[in-house]
Amino acid sequence: MNTLFLAEFSVIRPEPGMLVWTTLIFVLFWYLIGKFAFKPIGQALKDRENTIQSALDEAKKTKIEMEQLKAENDKILAQAREERALMLKEAKETKDAIISEAKGKAKDEAQKIVAGAMTEIENQKKAALTEVKNMAGLMAIEIAEKVMRKDLKGNTEQENYVKSLVNEIKLN
Repeated sequence: MNTLFLAEFSVIRPEPGMLVWTTLIFVLFWYLIGKFAFKPIGQALKDRENTIQSALDEAKKTKIEMEQLKAENDKILAQAREERALMLKEAKETKDAIISEAKGKAKDEAQKIVAGAMTEIENQKKAALTEVKNMAGLMAIEIAEKVMRKDLKGNTEQENYVKSLVNEIKLN
């Protein structure tokens, strides 16, 4: 009978009992797989989807923050450049003011030195002229003395007159 049973079995034409048991086992298998496999797999996929979505949201948030930080950095850099330009301008103005002041002081000092030199030259000139005048006067006196001695040697009247002048000068 075994051979008979096998000969009559056909996959194309299943028996009704076999069809019921196969359907029942398939439904039971599907239910168990659904409960113990599909639900955890579905939950894992849902969790994975949530994790990916939160990571994407975090990435967007980070991107926005980075753009804000970049904008702030650009703003800070612009301010730093402006401050540097202002500091360079102030330094140049200070340098120019110091140079101008130094030139002014040097010019004033040079004028003082020139004025002092001119005063010294004028004083030396006056001293030299006074000395020349004194020497000329002494020479004139010596010459006059020699001429008068020569003229007065023989004349007593002139000698008396000179003596009276000398006495008069001594009295004054």
